[in-house]
Amino acid sequence: MPSEVRHLVDRGQSFPLVRLTGVLDGGTVAPVRSTLLDVLAGQPEAVVVDVAGLRVPRHDALAVLREVRDETRDWPAARLVLCGATDGTLWQSTGWPVWPDAPAAFASLGSPGAGLRVGLELQPVTGAARRARELITETCLRWDRPAVTGDACIVATEMVNNVVAHARTPMRVLLARHGDTVSVAVRDGSPVIPRFSGPVAATAYGGRGLLLIDAVSVRWGCLPLADGKVVWAHLTPDRITV
Repeated sequence: MPSEVRHLVDRGQSFPLVRLTGVLDGGTVAPVRSTLLDVLAGQPEAVVVDVAGLRVPRHDALAVLREVRDETRDWPAARLVLCGATDGTLWQSTGWPVWPDAPAAFASLGSPGAGLRVGLELQPVTGAARRARELITETCLRWDRPAVTGDACIVATEMVNNVVAHARTPMRVLLARHGDTVSVAVRDGSPVIPRFSGPVAATAYGGRGLLLIDAVSVRWGCLPLADGKVVWAHLTPDRITV
């Protein structure tokens, strides 16, 4: 009988709590990865994963947790915590902090920052980019980050227009504040990953969307998901354009 891992995501806590039960092995690492990335694509400040009901016959299967940590280090840059492990030493090899139970894990994280993450659902229609810019302008003003408003609007416009023109799926615009840095991200339902190949010829038509994002952001990237992707970018007020 093939192994399986069941998951339950509890979003009623201060941070998402993912309970995994079953057997983690070569046949189940893919759905576990997909589950965790889907939760992280909502740009939570932190995620707690309860592994009390998870068996790991082969320790190399734990590499999936290291991969998730590395793939999401820049965005959403969430704090990732494990709890419920019977062998803390084994699970520490993942690079995730390990706590004996969920209450201890949540206590280690403290309270979430108020109003530091916002989102907006949009349809792929004319005017979507304008609504994204309105959200960014209002949010950056509330966060007292006016210096990044212009660049953030440029990034959001390019990302949203790309979804409207190419992905043609519903999307979610995500904003977050990380100290002085503001991140802009757009999640859509297309699996096509954007490719940046550098500057385009002056006579070329189009192809400048990623060039603009690359020019105004300190870093940007793409997080592939089972049902699409998230394209994200970080912006700072002291960015120096070359």
